[in-house]
Amino acid sequence: MKNEQNFIIYKPTKSAMQSGLNNSQKWCLVNMEVDEYFSSSKYGWNGSTNPEKKVKLYFETLDEAKKFATKKKYNFYVVKPLKRKILKKSYAENFIKK
Repeated sequence: MKNEQNFIIYKPTKSAMQSGLNNSQKWCLVNMEVDEYFSSSKYGWNGSTNPEKKVKLYFETLDEAKKFATKKKYNFYVVKPLKRKILKKSYAENFIKK
């Protein structure tokens, strides 16, 4: 039953392959249930018993995500993002010996 599943609401971190913060501004709602995986010996692919495990819902604000989860009667918890420490430094500082 869907109401017994556990969900997590979080802000995704930026990819190590990107310099900007493009995909890390929205809140994400994801199913946390660990389902049974299986492998097909005939075709060599992996599968799962849960077709919804890859579904991620994105929301502009944390309140929108909470309202949606509450409306659907999902069990959820929120992971607050850590604050980034931005070090401002000029390009010329790369060549200054300290």
